[in-house]
Amino acid sequence: MASHIALLHSITIGGGRRLVMADWRAMMETLGLERPQTLVSTGNALFESEPAAIGQLERRLETAFEQCFGRHVDTIVKTAAHWRRLAASNPFPDEAERDGTRVAVRVMRKPLDGAAIEALMHYATQGERLRLAEGHLWAHFEKDPVRSRLVPQLTTRRLGVGTVRNWNTVRRLDDMIAGRRHPDRAAGA
Repeated sequence: MASHIALLHSITIGGGRRLVMADWRAMMETLGLERPQTLVSTGNALFESEPAAIGQLERRLETAFEQCFGRHVDTIVKTAAHWRRLAASNPFPDEAERDGTRVAVRVMRKPLDGAAIEALMHYATQGERLRLAEGHLWAHFEKDPVRSRLVPQLTTRRLGVGTVRNWNTVRRLDDMIAGRRHPDRAAGA
């Protein structure tokens, strides 16, 4: 069995309703995905599956999500090894240590290139800094990300399929992966 991370682009399922993580975990189990574990209520999961192509897992999850919840939601899947590399590639480690809510990554289905940063720099008007690492777009927000003109530009239309997670979430998912590899640590020993 191989560990994977799944990230939902949105947890809104229509009519102002938000996805309940227990329902998402149950859906994953019906697909034969094992030990699904979610992190916070924003569409982050760790699960085990037989080795499979990432694209195949993404399609299976997206199809099942639409059948169960009546809405298509882009789902990004990464192997545990890929996620560990993504977390280790954070180009703003000092800033993330100070405030994990001001460092974020747009986790991409397909890697971005430098042209993406060039196109976004016009919107970085509050001291935001952008870097590419492993094809994912990292941002450090000097000020509150909610007030940034950059955030609304991080769309699928502009950049392709992906979703944004702050450093706190990236780190906690990385910790979950490490806990699965070391059961004693996961149990608090």
